[in-house]
Amino acid sequence: MLRDFAKLQTFLTVVKEKSFSKASAKLGISQPAVTQQIKFIEDYLDTRIVERKKNGIKLTKEGEDLHRIAMRLDKAIISSEKELLKIINKEFTFVIGASYAIGNYILPKYLSKIKETINNEVYVRMDVSVNVIDELEEKKIDIALIESPVFREGFIYREWVEDELVIFSNQVLPKQLRVEDFYEFDWICRDESSHTRKLTAEVFEDLGVDCSSFNIIGVVASPTAIKESIMRSPKTGRPVVSVISRHVISDEVEDGRMFEARIKNYRLARKLYIAYSKERKHDAFIDNVVNFLSTIRI
Repeated sequence: MLRDFAKLQTFLTVVKEKSFSKASAKLGISQPAVTQQIKFIEDYLDTRIVERKKNGIKLTKEGEDLHRIAMRLDKAIISSEKELLKIINKEFTFVIGASYAIGNYILPKYLSKIKETINNEVYVRMDVSVNVIDELEEKKIDIALIESPVFREGFIYREWVEDELVIFSNQVLPKQLRVEDFYEFDWICRDESSHTRKLTAEVFEDLGVDCSSFNIIGVVASPTAIKESIMRSPKTGRPVVSVISRHVISDEVEDGRMFEARIKNYRLARKLYIAYSKERKHDAFIDNVVNFLSTIRI
């Protein structure tokens, strides 16, 4: 019966109007139809729910219990109808999934413009790239911005912008680092699942750097954690360093709280990607966001 809410709506109207005839007029149906619907509910529940009185109606105990349940259902339906109207009117929240560096340090500068572009609210969910793609696959997000090439069937991937990785510290570093300089530092590394760590390890291997000889003092899970760890490290003695996207520390480098360095004769860079479902390749909202992001130069 709960699936046939029309009869419960009739019951609620009878209670509100305190009359079968007034409920009939309110609902635009005949009084016998109102009576028939109330009888259907009583037959279904095998109990009386309404007693007619000279001055109106009175609910039985079972009728009062049903009234409380029906009121809760009515509120839930009204709320759901509002949500449906948001979808009909395109008033939904567009969800962007982003890897940590993008979500924390690149995207915030452009969120208001994205909202303006699609005329809708925008929410950002952050995780490592592989988990972001998982969420895209599960349709929990509308679009993914990732720093790791996690390619899967069913998605469209577009190269977005280039992101440069730098070695940084809270102590002054040579602008160009030689391989032998690496062994003079204390290192804080990303966790093994991080694309930054994997990419850096590949580059160091190409350069003949023996990472096992590094003095590693910590392993953390996000760019923010790395930045905070370096900022709080001693400013004398052996520099504490790590590898990070230059976007993460741009403000600190500009005001002299952080110092960045590059590998001599080598540019450590990677592509950032936009990903979305092939099923939505003609979606106007996806198109508008992708077209806007494509104009960004960072």
